Amino acid sequence: MPIESAGLLLYRKRQQLEVFLIHMGGPIWASRDTTAWSIPKGVISRNEVPLAAAKREFREETGFTAVGDFLPLGTFRQNSGKNLTVWAVEGDCDPAQLISTLFSMVWPPKSGRLQQFPEADRGGWFDPKTARKKIVKGQWPVLEAFYKKMA
Repeated sequence: MPIESAGLLLYRKRQQLEVFLIHMGGPIWASRDTTAWSIPKGVISRNEVPLAAAKREFREETGFTAVGDFLPLGTFRQNSGKNLTVWAVEGDCDPAQLISTLFSMVWPPKSGRLQQFPEADRGGWFDPKTARKKIVKGQWPVLEAFYKKMA
């Protein structure tokens, strides 16, 4: 059975539509920019309501609380085999204020040194063209579903 995860796509309307994405933290992603950004998302805990999980993960990965009318975008199969259920919500935040929870991993590989890294090391607002370049390929369908609903 695939792992079920949930996420939120925060958006705002300025001169043009923009989406908020996070750059994945840790040494594996540190030198990458193109296809290294994601929506805030994570695994749905046992007996957790999917939208509640999406809100929790958003808060954990950004430090921000998302409020408003949550627009369901659908469930998307990820390259990893996970199912990702996503909602869009209009809002705003200052990427410079992002605070993310930490995860642990052995780094460098095989060194035996357990180090901590932020789940997201930064966030940013992106127009549709730039967002398509930045987001991981497995989440392209999320953006396409969002832009289709916003048209």
